[in-house]
Amino acid sequence: MAQLKNIAIVLKPKAVSEFQIILPNLVNWLLRRKKTVLFLDHEIDRLTDILKNNNKDVLFITQDELHTETDLIITLGGDGTLIGVCRNIKKTSPPIFGVNMGTLGFITEFSKSEFFDELEATMKGNFETTSLNLQQVEVFNKGKSNFKGYFLNDVVVTNNHISRMLTLTIEANDEHIYNLSGDGLIISSPIGSTAYSLAAGGPIIHPMVNALVMTPICAHSLTHRPLVLPDTSEMMIKAAKSGESIRVTLDGQQALTMTSAEHLKVSRAKNKVIRLVKNPSRTFFRTLKDKFTHGAREIK
Repeated sequence: MAQLKNIAIVLKPKAVSEFQIILPNLVNWLLRRKKTVLFLDHEIDRLTDILKNNNKDVLFITQDELHTETDLIITLGGDGTLIGVCRNIKKTSPPIFGVNMGTLGFITEFSKSEFFDELEATMKGNFETTSLNLQQVEVFNKGKSNFKGYFLNDVVVTNNHISRMLTLTIEANDEHIYNLSGDGLIISSPIGSTAYSLAAGGPIIHPMVNALVMTPICAHSLTHRPLVLPDTSEMMIKAAKSGESIRVTLDGQQALTMTSAEHLKVSRAKNKVIRLVKNPSRTFFRTLKDKFTHGAREIK
């Protein structure tokens, strides 16, 4: 595998102080290895504060160029930062090296205190990736598509009004599944199954399983339980009653309002595959153990 030359760094939004040490060190580390260091062009002002005089040694690119003009993307932040990069991929995308700046990320594979050794191996082409499909969300009104978006973790359908129950009609592959009354519905990918879906009572799904899980939010009927479907399913969601205003949220980062005259289609996106650089010392089950015992109180 060829060595990587053009390295883009994507930062957690708005943060400055937490990058004061790690970012100059990372940029200098890459420059010493003759790499071209790239940032998104909207970061110019923030990088002036963080890099001081070193900002003249880096280049700036647009959001559209991020996935086409780079050989590797390094994200510094948390799972949300990495998800934001993934949701905006084009048909092709370079490998993404996720560094968690917090205590414990679930999707970000590397910790801020020990990622340089693995980054060294990655720069030489000595790495493996996990490939994940994005899911597509499309809103239709009278057969015409008026919105298309993507999610990596989940799409959440709720009432647009505060504290109001919502009734949804849900179909898969043109077959009616059920009418759901409650606070809403989460449709999650396997990698997102440990997020909102899990908190709402959904199952943990291994990221290599090709599935989607439908998790009701506070369902009015106790018989409406989480349901696992093949990720090749085409799901259709719409309001069961006229006059409803529905809120659709993608990965907790993008939201839109849908009327009762519209319906939502969820399907696997075509040619939208992300590649996450794997941490060879980290496994899914080890992450589960760390994630769910982190912060646990000692029993006395």
